[in-house]
Amino acid sequence: MSSKHSSLRAPLAKVRGLGSAKNGTHHWWMQRVTAVALIPLTLWLVYHVIALTFASAEGVQEWLKSPAQAILLALFLLVSCHHGKLGLQVIIEDYVHSHGRKYLVLLASSFGFAVLSAMSVLAIIKIHFA
Repeated sequence: MSSKHSSLRAPLAKVRGLGSAKNGTHHWWMQRVTAVALIPLTLWLVYHVIALTFASAEGVQEWLKSPAQAILLALFLLVSCHHGKLGLQVIIEDYVHSHGRKYLVLLASSFGFAVLSAMSVLAIIKIHFA
């Protein structure tokens, strides 16, 4: 049987891109969108970290009490965590070959990033309203 006839996918599925990866395009786009979103957020954060280098703890807390600063910092942390989760998922899918282990590692990394995101936002909220 030639390779031309060995595919079991319907022609319409091939055109729509419905293969075994299913959501690979969405994942790829989300990595790019989060990367682009991180450019201005990282520049903003680097600028403020440099500006606050010699500030006291109270000065940093006052800075974080600004709604704009708190929202931008939360956005930076959430987008960074999502971007990191997507990147780590690709690495795990490429290098962990056991399906059971891959599932467990993906689950653990997703849980870890969710906890990190929640703790980050909670810390910002706590300082903002202190």
